[in-house]
Amino acid sequence: MAATLMISPLGASEQLALLWAVAVAVGAMARLASRLLAIPAVVLLLVGGLLTGRQGLGLIEPLELGSGLETAVELLVALVLFEGGLGLRVPDSLLGRRLRKLVIFGLPVTLVGGLLMAHYWAQLSWELAALFSAVVSATGPTVIAPLVRQMGLQRPLAKILEGEGLLVEPIAAVGALVVLQWILEPFTSSYGLLVVDLLSRLGLGSLLGALAGGLLFLLLQHLPDEPTDSVRLQLCLGTLMLLSVGCEQLIGPAAGLPAATVAGFVVGCLLESRLGELEAQLSQLAQLAVTLLFPLLAADVTLADLSPLGWRGIACVLSLMLVVRPLAVILGSVGSGLSWTQKIFLGWMAPRGIVSASTASLFALRLEEAGILGGGRVQGLVFLTILITVILNGLIAPLLARWLQLNEGLPGAVDHPPLPHGATPKRGVNPDHANTPKGPLEPPSSPILS
Repeated sequence: MAATLMISPLGASEQLALLWAVAVAVGAMARLASRLLAIPAVVLLLVGGLLTGRQGLGLIEPLELGSGLETAVELLVALVLFEGGLGLRVPDSLLGRRLRKLVIFGLPVTLVGGLLMAHYWAQLSWELAALFSAVVSATGPTVIAPLVRQMGLQRPLAKILEGEGLLVEPIAAVGALVVLQWILEPFTSSYGLLVVDLLSRLGLGSLLGALAGGLLFLLLQHLPDEPTDSVRLQLCLGTLMLLSVGCEQLIGPAAGLPAATVAGFVVGCLLESRLGELEAQLSQLAQLAVTLLFPLLAADVTLADLSPLGWRGIACVLSLMLVVRPLAVILGSVGSGLSWTQKIFLGWMAPRGIVSASTASLFALRLEEAGILGGGRVQGLVFLTILITVILNGLIAPLLARWLQLNEGLPGAVDHPPLPHGATPKRGVNPDHANTPKGPLEPPSSPILS
């Protein structure tokens, strides 16, 4: 009788099933606790992964997925970026110019600043410091979006923050992959070839994404928007998966990330008035992807990766937050017309998200397989960056927004002075154009194409 009650050792398939089941359950419980405690969900998702991973109970072991881990992560991240690109529409040319300036001038500052801080504070080699800098150069739209909604941040600033993350995340992921290739093959790649590789993956990936988005629009526009019909959702997922795998095979690793973002952007712009239930369904799936990915990736981090960093790792992250990010915003907002209160908030708000976590985890595996020391320290520093930035931004940003009067409905939330008491705005006037000169209106533009 006792023998029949003994649990037999789990086979390979049972272990994989348990891994996915625990990851989903941990993510769901973290989401529930976030809702009840009003704590940013990503913090609890990371903590849940750490507690059930290699450092904790050992219930989640990402390495058991083998090569399937990289494929699963890339497909889930592509889904998150596609859903984000679906809503990447800036209805005002002024916001589009501000967003482009922040990306074009702010990104190089972030890359150079991250390189210097990681080398001198965290004592990483120049090669690994460059890898870290590329991985964390992008903010996380999946973290920013719920935070700005929760605090009621005024819409122009919210659009800038979300758009910045969506535009820079694919660039950061591809750039980090190019740096990794340079580390693994230092004598076979010149700097010129690395730049060409980076631009080709971004350019060709974006082109294939635009073509796939246009094709998907042609298919979707002939289907009715019925809440009980999932055909439109299935077409999106099928196209997205084929696009990700196709870019991986035809162009190279990580090329599917810019392709997914551009495909979502094209579909969102062309099908804007008929998204309906489709957008809500994709949003739910993207949240599920984040809920699954964060515990799965955090489970691979151990105290052995974090403890060697010590106070130097914390100083590196705080330097990124308090020195590098404000400098990037100041240089990226010259001539943009943003007020100092808006610049202060943008300089503070820069949490890292799922793409940074997934990229660091996959790169640590590749460095370990190649016998290069330091991959675990890079991964630990990336997760330390995610934890500190998310916790501090999540707790302080709502208070800062209220203090600077940047919430919706407050005078400081717009670019023009408040109306006199009792006055009402003229009908048809867009507040976001209040500071633009009179004359013919400019056509609407997007942050990518205009």
